[in-house]
This record gives sequence, C-alpha cells and structure tokens, in this order.
Amino acid sequence: MARKALVLVLVLALTVPVVGVFAGGAAEEDEIVLQFPSFWVGQDSKAEPMEQLISEFNAMHEGEIRVQVEPTPDTDGYRQTINTRLAAGDLPDIFIFQPDPTTMQYYEADDVLMDFADDLQGGWGDRFQESQMDAATVDGMVKSIPYEIGVTPIWYNTRLFDEAGIDEFPTTFEEFWEAADALKDAGITPTSQMTGGANAWTSMLWYSHIVGSIGGPDAWDRPLDDPQYEQAAEILLRLYSDGNTTGDAVGGDADVSGSHYLAERTAIFTNGPWYIGRVAGDAPEVHEATRLAPAPAVDGGEHGHQVTFALSNLAAAHTDDPERREAVVKFMDWMTKPEHVAMITEEAGSLFAIDYEIDPDVDPLLSEFVRVQNEAPFTLTDMERAFPVAVIQEFGGAIEAMVAGGASPAEFVEILKDAAED
Repeated sequence: MARKALVLVLVLALTVPVVGVFAGGAAEEDEIVLQFPSFWVGQDSKAEPMEQLISEFNAMHEGEIRVQVEPTPDTDGYRQTINTRLAAGDLPDIFIFQPDPTTMQYYEADDVLMDFADDLQGGWGDRFQESQMDAATVDGMVKSIPYEIGVTPIWYNTRLFDEAGIDEFPTTFEEFWEAADALKDAGITPTSQMTGGANAWTSMLWYSHIVGSIGGPDAWDRPLDDPQYEQAAEILLRLYSDGNTTGDAVGGDADVSGSHYLAERTAIFTNGPWYIGRVAGDAPEVHEATRLAPAPAVDGGEHGHQVTFALSNLAAAHTDDPERREAVVKFMDWMTKPEHVAMITEEAGSLFAIDYEIDPDVDPLLSEFVRVQNEAPFTLTDMERAFPVAVIQEFGGAIEAMVAGGASPAEFVEILKDAAED
C-alpha cells in the first residue's frame, strides 16, 4: 500500500494528469514523447501494474521524457497492426513484439528495429535468463528485449503423493515409474494426458520436457531422424500405457486433462502460471497441495531444465536521434528491473525472462513458478514453437496411432517427418 500511495503522490505532482499517460497531452519544450501502443490495458491482468510503472517513470523524468500509452486492448488486432507497420517500416517508438518467424525476419533490416546489443553489455544484460537472451539474439543483434514468458513445469499433488507413500517428486524416469506404480496401488491414476485439441497440449509439453532431457538445450536443432525423438516417443507411449493416465486421454482435450487433476483423479499434471487462478478458484485444496518440479531425467540425460516460450518481448523503432535512443533505453531498463517485474508478477501472475524473486507471502504456487524458473540450468522452448504447424497438427494423431498399436515409436516419428516435409 505504501508503494501505491507514493506512486499516487508522484502522479498528482505531474503537470500532465494520470490520463495523460494514456491519452496524450501537450509536450513540454525539449520533452521527448515516446509513443507506446499497448494491449496491457483495460481488463488485462497487467494493466494496473503497467500503468503504475509508467506513471513512476514519467514522474522521475518530468519535462525530459514522457511515455504516452496508446490503449489497444484487442491483442489480435494489435499483432496485425504491428506486423503491418513492421512491413512498412513505420513503427511506434516502443511496442510489444511477439517473436516468431514472421517478426524475427525484421532483424535483418538495417533501419526498422533498434539494436540494444551494445547497451546490454554494461551489466543490464546480466539480469536476463541466458537462454531467453540467446533466443532474442540474431547474428549478435538484440532487436527485441526478452520480457514476458510462459513456463510449464510439472505439477504434482503432495497430498496424493503422501497417500501413496512418496516423499518427493522423482528426479529420474526409473524413480518415476516406481512412483507411478505406488500411486496406482493407492488407487490414484498417475498423470493427466491428452491427444485432442490443436496441439495435444499436455502431452506435447511432456514430450518437450523428455526431448530436452535427452538432447539438452540445443535439442530442437537436431533433425527429426535423430534417435532422441524415437526415444522420447517410447517414454511418451509408456505414459499412456499400464494405467499411467486416464482412459479418456486419447481424444481428450485440455478440459479433460485439467479436470482430472482438479478433481484429484490424477496426481501429476503440467501447465503454466495462467492456470493458477483456475485451480485456486475451482479446487482450493488442490491449489494448497500442489508443488512444482522439473520433469524426470532420462537415463544419462539432463535434469532441472524447464520448457518455456516467449510471450511478449519489448522492441523499439530504429532512430538516428541519440537523445531519443537514450530515452528508449532508459525506459527499457526501467521496465526490466528485477523489482519491477517482481511487482507485476505479484499483482498479475505473469512471469518474465529475468532472474528475480517475489514475496513468498503472495501465492505460494506462484512463488513455486519463480523458484523453478530461477533454478533451471537451461530452458527449452516447447515443441509447438520448434516445428511447423503441420507437425503439431499431426502430433495428437500420432500418439493415438501408437496407443492403438498401429504405429511403433519409430513410426510415430515418421508421421511427424512426413508432416514436416509436406
């Protein structure tokens, strides 16, 4: 409350009212106004903490720099508009950048995006997770700043583990199969899985974790004929076999997978921080019992990594004006300070590509997300972002073919390879 009161005092001291952050207002002489269209407004969970941080920044730089937010609550429309403006080379001063093959191609243009590579050398770059910074770097250029990310660790119900006599989450798959047998002996189905939906979400994440253990941080750089994919498929098939998942996993969608965990019919699940609100609201006893862990390690493989993906980076239009460039860098530095992203996490539940800590008295499950993210020796993007859409669309069906006995793990991989080549 003290922080918010301080912000209120600072904002009231501005010659431009709070709405000026979002609605504009006449610029003072020599004041640099940075236009920032944003969908972190309105009903977005990050709207309030974002407004707070921008108001603080404007108060600190009154008369010198002012960030003027242009509210754009339609996220799909926002992306389309930014993509159009990228193609035209006509960008706002600051904007939210969704890194994907369509947008990353603009790294190659000399005068479209601002390159922050040199600015990040002075210590600013040390606050970012190495894997996320690597993903944002192309040929030595950092033309978007890693920011909001998705993290998808393994969830497990400690109360159900206690019933089965399991003290902690297994660190190897050898230990995992023993734990699965103990859960089944206690009448508990071990895992939630699914083959339905556009991407077989839950099982796609499991497969990503397994491939990461086998192949390490560069796993997705290997072609589909690498043995790691068949080895991971063998483990995925076992997750569907011998009662290790529910009978409706084949054909089931995300609601099926999640509902079993919420109802304590399964003990192990995987999802991101956005699911915390669902479990806290619909199954508070499960929320209280849930802890997070890395996936078990394949024999001889890596352990401790997490499957993550970039949701939103921050980017800026290229400028030859050194004062405007310096103003942009100051704002980017401000928005990526560990204490500032911690505040957004505590208020909105979002996670960021920065090493930071949050107040443990906030949501303990949210604290768990920050912990496993900080402890991960490396992160790996999920399979959905590593392969063409056609491969992901075949993924659930390929699992179903394995489970039905119509395809071996090797043939599972061939289905994916055929999709990649079409």
